[in-house]
Amino acid sequence: MTTELQVPSTMRAAVYRGVNDVRIETIPVPEIGAGGVLVKIHTCGICGTDLKKIHSGSHDAPRVFGHEMSGTVVKIGEGVSDFKVGDRVMAYHHIPCGTCYYCRKQTFAQCEVYKKVGCTAGFAPSGGGFAEYIRVMDWIVRGGLVKIPDDISFEQAAFIEPVNTCYKAIQLLALKPDETVLVIGQGSIGILLAALARQTGATVLTSDLYPERHAIAATFGLDHPLDARGDVVGAAKAATEGRGADVALVAVGGNALIQLAMDSIRPGGRVMLFASTQHGEAPFDPAAVCMDEKTLMGSYSASVAIQDDVTRLVFEGSRTGFDLTRLISHRFSLEDAVAAIELASHPQPDSLKIVIQPGI
Repeated sequence: MTTELQVPSTMRAAVYRGVNDVRIETIPVPEIGAGGVLVKIHTCGICGTDLKKIHSGSHDAPRVFGHEMSGTVVKIGEGVSDFKVGDRVMAYHHIPCGTCYYCRKQTFAQCEVYKKVGCTAGFAPSGGGFAEYIRVMDWIVRGGLVKIPDDISFEQAAFIEPVNTCYKAIQLLALKPDETVLVIGQGSIGILLAALARQTGATVLTSDLYPERHAIAATFGLDHPLDARGDVVGAAKAATEGRGADVALVAVGGNALIQLAMDSIRPGGRVMLFASTQHGEAPFDPAAVCMDEKTLMGSYSASVAIQDDVTRLVFEGSRTGFDLTRLISHRFSLEDAVAAIELASHPQPDSLKIVIQPGI
């Protein structure tokens, strides 16, 4: 038995059909099972991992990508008691089992259940946010569906998942107020990482090619911009009595930047890789790790352990000036999703977070 609003039998979706091939199609609205819900999408951000999958062919077709999403519950399955039709929600697409070895070690992204995607617009589960409706499966409803308060916008709530990934990285670094952090890249994720690092009391230097991005970063209190075309290593040392930054965060996927990050930190400092999500080889000086005691580390995806903290941060931030909607530079309708993906794939000086909104 289900409870539902009037839901059509078909919907529009941006369907991945192969490498660099996304098409706007009419497909069936997904059916839900016991314990699941159907959500009508309001906002879905385009993430760099979506783009890498589209351009690399790492996943078979057809699929509907998109996972930074918020919307309204329009149908609930048997046994669902914590949500009702009309609830405004955001959905995580990964939730771990909570009991395996990796979960016990709080390395949730390596859990086999976590690797299963629990939201779909049809086809193989892949998030599904680039569509009008998504099916949220039972284990996500139990652990990864978050109610949005009436005074919080869908756009602000759609940032919960990417903020979680950034907050996780900042927590792993355990920053201290007397430390200096260099964030390489000031796209939307780089700005989030830098803003969260600043909240620890650390001094934050931000590096990017575009003054337009530095201008948005400045609205988050990030007031130490560096021109990425200049001497970033020298600037990091100049800001730290010649030592180098305590931490460098690499928020861009270019492997060549790893050496830049290693050169920018002091002996005993840490480099955090955040955007290096494709396999390959990256040269760096092993003696810098051994003799200079520099640490090279990584952080990937979200953590269920900080879910409540992140939810509070995003919701309270909307009320206290941490307005993440400032990061949205472009809003596209679902019918224009291919153009949205194209722009996101070729960032411009004035482009940051690009979102798809089926209702516009």
